[in-house]
Amino acid sequence: MKIEVLLTETEIADEFHESLTARDLPEKFFYWTPLSARCWLALANDPDFEGLTQVWKRLASKAGEITEHMSRSVAVVSLGAGDGAREEHLLNALQTARPAVEYFPVDASQPLLEAACARAEDAEVQTLGIKADISSPAHLVLAADASESPKLFLLAGNTLGAFDPLDMLRSISQSLRPDDRLIVDGLVHREDVVSCYDSPAGRRFAFAPLSRIGFLESDGKLRFEEKRDQRHAGLYLITRSFQADGDLSAELSGGKILVQRGERISMNFSYAYTPEAFRWLLEQHAGLKVIQELYSPFNEFILAVCAKAR
Repeated sequence: MKIEVLLTETEIADEFHESLTARDLPEKFFYWTPLSARCWLALANDPDFEGLTQVWKRLASKAGEITEHMSRSVAVVSLGAGDGAREEHLLNALQTARPAVEYFPVDASQPLLEAACARAEDAEVQTLGIKADISSPAHLVLAADASESPKLFLLAGNTLGAFDPLDMLRSISQSLRPDDRLIVDGLVHREDVVSCYDSPAGRRFAFAPLSRIGFLESDGKLRFEEKRDQRHAGLYLITRSFQADGDLSAELSGGKILVQRGERISMNFSYAYTPEAFRWLLEQHAGLKVIQELYSPFNEFILAVCAKAR
């Protein structure tokens, strides 16, 4: 198994201490440890997210069509790959459609990255894992340069929604070449969209980084809230936060952390979109051309195949 490390475990540990001190835990810490990885896998397999699996299966049937303009080989760069389960059917179909396939899963989580590499290697796909923080512009550029074009860039499993989608799409768009393609999915907004995350599996996932340092969910209140992103109509944000009911403390490698009663720790978030807002992000904001658009069986997820607008 080959993994190129751009983000070390020591760097993540130091950043975790700094982020907890600032009372703001960004996305990468929710996949970092084996506990977090297990909680994420349980959430990813929750029935509320079955539609994501189904829409990627539908995409796999179009693998030859999507890559017909490409040369003999194709490189797949999966940004925020997790355990690689979402793109497994696509990789299998690409192996049938193309003579040579290379796979570059990119993730900050060592346990999930190893799982993605092992899954692809079992399918006899040439694989190089890249341990990186895709919220870092420098890491994103290095990951995008992992192979020569033409490339398929993937943002699977509502990965786009875990970051600022305007910033993320702008950065990725700058890395695309004319023959490259970006395949990205998103959660479609609906009235009860918060319930996708405010579930037993969703609460265990959200609290896992704090469980690791000895906090208990009963030590405070874990809140899930829906907000509107005022930058454009149809962009919705599902936020998570924890508010302590009493004074809490934890020993970390960087020193002791004290959280006073009433203090709130902001956690990671997830975006949901109306279909119109999702298209606006891709076409008007990021300057991409949507070539194909697919929906999950009950229209709870949307997936787009994009090219750089010429």
